[in-house]
Amino acid sequence: MTYIISGISIALFFINMLFIGVYNLYMFQLNVYLNNEQAAWLRSHEKRQRVLKLDYYASLLSMLFFGLLFIKCLLIPVQILTIWYYSKMISKPHKKAFVWTARVKRLFITYTIITALISGIMICIVIWTETHTRMLFLVYAVIALFYVLAPYLIMVTNTINHPIEIGINKHYINDAKRILRSVPEMRIIGITGSYGKTSVKYYLDTLLKVKYNVLKTPGSFNTPMGVVKTIRGEMRPDTEIFLCEMGARYVKEIKEICDIVHPDDGIITSIGPQHLETFGSMDNIIKTKFELADAVTEKNDQGDKSNGRIFLNLDCDHIADNDDKYLDKIYYSAIDRGNDTGMDSPCYYAKNVSAEPTGTRFTVVAPDGSEQEYEMKLIGIHNVINVVGAIAIAHSYDISLSDLVTAVRRLRPAPHRLQMLPRGNVTIIDDAYNSNPVGSKAAVETLGMFDGIRILVTPGMVELGEKEDAYNEAFGGYAASNCDYVALVGEVHTRPIKEGLIKSGFPEKKIFVGETLQEAMNFANTAQGTGHRYILLENDLSDNYL
Repeated sequence: MTYIISGISIALFFINMLFIGVYNLYMFQLNVYLNNEQAAWLRSHEKRQRVLKLDYYASLLSMLFFGLLFIKCLLIPVQILTIWYYSKMISKPHKKAFVWTARVKRLFITYTIITALISGIMICIVIWTETHTRMLFLVYAVIALFYVLAPYLIMVTNTINHPIEIGINKHYINDAKRILRSVPEMRIIGITGSYGKTSVKYYLDTLLKVKYNVLKTPGSFNTPMGVVKTIRGEMRPDTEIFLCEMGARYVKEIKEICDIVHPDDGIITSIGPQHLETFGSMDNIIKTKFELADAVTEKNDQGDKSNGRIFLNLDCDHIADNDDKYLDKIYYSAIDRGNDTGMDSPCYYAKNVSAEPTGTRFTVVAPDGSEQEYEMKLIGIHNVINVVGAIAIAHSYDISLSDLVTAVRRLRPAPHRLQMLPRGNVTIIDDAYNSNPVGSKAAVETLGMFDGIRILVTPGMVELGEKEDAYNEAFGGYAASNCDYVALVGEVHTRPIKEGLIKSGFPEKKIFVGETLQEAMNFANTAQGTGHRYILLENDLSDNYL
């Protein structure tokens, strides 16, 4: 009977490990397949897997009292409970779906092999203990050990698979480079920035299509392998311009993408405190964003100056204060500079900006003094600067300012970037993607332009390092003067926002704190007041943050 119970425990252990593996593999995917970020996540979300402590203690008791059958039987219901718990964690609705990519499948296969080997070793121990009964405690010792290590086993699997992934990625990168060489006349525009880069990419796509056949990286495919996937899957021989969005969370990641695509021109939309947790400092963020400028303006093998141009947001101090070494630069600005930028480089700038809840009207002045008035459905001054940057590039690609009038009128927000979603007497302002200190301030100020019931729904901002609480508190201060109600998602993480609201005199009775987005939306839809209801969704944290 003892051996039957041990066999059942081993079988349940194997099933348990598979469920634990799938859940942690999903979190690993959200943590962009990086061991250090997975380890940090495990440390900060230890409670999510506290059920494993029950398995550990039940296994420990079985090891210490292996001679008592009823003690060993205690482990089985605990293991069944663990299977149920992880199956619920896996199957519950997620904001970002778990995708069984080729890499995930390779990781899971290796993980399953490791788990099968561990289970096989325990079966061998059981067989061996038929003549050495007192050694049966080894089975439960192994089970106890691996219930402690289980959440970390995906990281071990990733380390084992690392050489394979390097080889596969190298093959894909070389294939992407081959495809790029097959369209030598195509121009590549690199787009980076702490925020605004996806919006500028979408605006450029619309404007440049007035004259050219354009391909852009879809959505937020701004990692090296995301760019490679776009090239290998969507590049065509007749592509004339490739818009390549470049994202980064660590130093040299922009350079890595530039070394693959070798951009002809580039634009830096903004530089600010985003992903401070991984970058470590503002200096590292600045250095990384300017890796695009280095790639565009670097000299060729003969020492001749590159023909590449870098377009820079003059309104961003972190850009204007760090661009001295770049000669082939073109500025753009949302401030009326009267053709006097204070710099020796050409500048496109906006004047006569008139913003309303239904759209924006402004005039763009080119470096040659020509002007053109534009109207667009986009709202917010930050969108003016992004559109001026897109106009600057399009005009530099020989599209006249007047030919861009209709295209500018057609511009729509990139998905989840101040996207207006009418719902009868309610309008959702979807700004859920990747909130940051500058963007969140602009979003609530935009909300403040509307007449009606103005409600902010947010879980706050993340990855801002040691200053995260300070930035969230300041966000609360901005929201206080632009909102009628505030619904916060997650009590612990949003506490600084609530403090900022109250310090700014916002009534505490108009602040709701819930644990889920659904609870916050229920509050937003039922908050008292008359008039049209505007609900701003500012940021939407993925499941690994909540």
